[in-house]
Amino acid sequence: MSSVFSRLESLPHEDGDLTPDNWCIKQPCMKIRIGCKEWVISQPFSSFWVYLLGIFTIGVGLYFFSSQNGETSRLWWGISLLLWGVGALLAGTSYQAFGYEIKCAGKRFCSWTSWWEVVYLIFQQVSINAMLIAVAFSCTEGTLQMVLLGYAALSSLVYVSLVCVGGMVPIKNLITFESMLWASSPVFFFLCIFNAWRYYVSRESLDLVLSGAWIMLLGTWMAYWGYGRKGITKKLWRKGIWFSENDVLHLFLILWMVYIATVVAERVVDYNLS
Repeated sequence: MSSVFSRLESLPHEDGDLTPDNWCIKQPCMKIRIGCKEWVISQPFSSFWVYLLGIFTIGVGLYFFSSQNGETSRLWWGISLLLWGVGALLAGTSYQAFGYEIKCAGKRFCSWTSWWEVVYLIFQQVSINAMLIAVAFSCTEGTLQMVLLGYAALSSLVYVSLVCVGGMVPIKNLITFESMLWASSPVFFFLCIFNAWRYYVSRESLDLVLSGAWIMLLGTWMAYWGYGRKGITKKLWRKGIWFSENDVLHLFLILWMVYIATVVAERVVDYNLS
């Protein structure tokens, strides 16, 4: 995988003077020794939260698998959350825990990204489309269901292709976190409107709990962007406190996953069984 995306190292870091010497000045680090090798762990507190998110999300996905009972919607919820959880582990490895080892160690200047992050983007966006498929099997039938399934498949294919091109050429704009959010936003806004409309018309409890899930997710993204735009991370770091916008994101997502596991999972059922 690293050989496929070997040109990623040519992309300049947004922080142009980020080097192995000042990496741990700009963020917290700790050193651990495993055998005869010493490892630099970046953002240890943040790493804990993102790994917890990844493991917990995988666990919720496995719960959907174990309680599937032949229902296609539960199968796709399991697939979605499994992809989401693995993606979180990939992101945490490169963005946080082993960022120094992956992007800085042995180099003159630190790399902007890595293949770990590129694969994470793919997993995350495909996870959102898998979630659309899950909702389609729970809340639709006939032509609308086929349209949603077709969109999810085509959107995933196009996005994965663009990200692979962006990682191999490389093209920075195609492999940013923001571009992944833009690619996923049509699904998110459709689900917000669709489940809210269905609940208004039919008062189905599933639509109510799904609407709650999308509202919570919207609140999560708003908290993430608001925290980042105000530059709170840097302000706190000057005082020796590291709590970044990524920590805000991961903590809110953990709460969201708790909601999915305890509320949504109890009500998900295929459309023909509702």
